[in-house]
Amino acid sequence: MVEREIIVGLVIERLDPSSVWGEPIWLPRQALDGVPEAPPWTILSKGADRVSYFAGAFSIHLYSTETEYYRSNLMAERPRLWVVMRPDGPEPPVDIIAVTADPTEGEGYTETGTNVVEVIDIPPGLAAEIAAFVDEHHVERVFEKRKRDKRPPQLGERRRPIDENRP
Repeated sequence: MVEREIIVGLVIERLDPSSVWGEPIWLPRQALDGVPEAPPWTILSKGADRVSYFAGAFSIHLYSTETEYYRSNLMAERPRLWVVMRPDGPEPPVDIIAVTADPTEGEGYTETGTNVVEVIDIPPGLAAEIAAFVDEHHVERVFEKRKRDKRPPQLGERRRPIDENRP
């Protein structure tokens, strides 16, 4: 198995709650092709009800065994990255757990119920890097149907494992 790591910068936006009882909403807004020379959680812009941050640099891990998933993602109308966040504490109040281009991995993070998983568009430079990795490592796998025992089971009979040494 071949693994490649790609580093991306991530822009996160904090939206103010719509009521005094609500909690702020944190959403990933953009993945950057490169990583700016700014410390994590640098404020990029402020609006009346929102603040954008450069959240930092994050790794996307690509695996040669998962190229089918990357390829189907890249062939979609809008290729996406899955950003996995978890409420953490006071500053910054979210922890970025993972950034992935694998749809099945991204969806797998939703199973715990404690993660917030959002999707964002893949920037063109990153899409080209992932496509090059897929071109280099993708192997078509032929579906092989498993073979069943040809003998029909007898009513009430239990199947025993085949013992080669038994007559």
